[in-house]
Amino acid sequence: MNPIVTDQDAVTASADWIEPTAAELDAIEQEMPAILADVDLLDAHIATLDRTPTELDARRIRRARRRALAARLALVNRTVGTSLPGGAA
Repeated sequence: MNPIVTDQDAVTASADWIEPTAAELDAIEQEMPAILADVDLLDAHIATLDRTPTELDARRIRRARRRALAARLALVNRTVGTSLPGGAA
C-alpha cells in the first residue's frame, strides 16, 4: 500500500501570497509607532501581574496608556484622508 502524502514545498514554493506586498509593508511601517506603544502598555501591565501594583507601576501604566492613545490618534489623523480599498467606509 502506498501512502498518499502531499508535497507542501512544491505546492507553495512559488506562491505569490507568501511574502507581504510593498503596500502591506508600508502599512505596517505606518502603524509601527502605535504597535510599539501598545507593546509598552502590555509590558507595563505584564510587570504587575504577579504583584500588587505600586504607585510607580500605576504611573507607568497611565503613561503607557496615554502614549498608546496618542499614537493611535496620530495614526488615525494621518490616515483620515486615505480611502479604504473596495469603497468601504
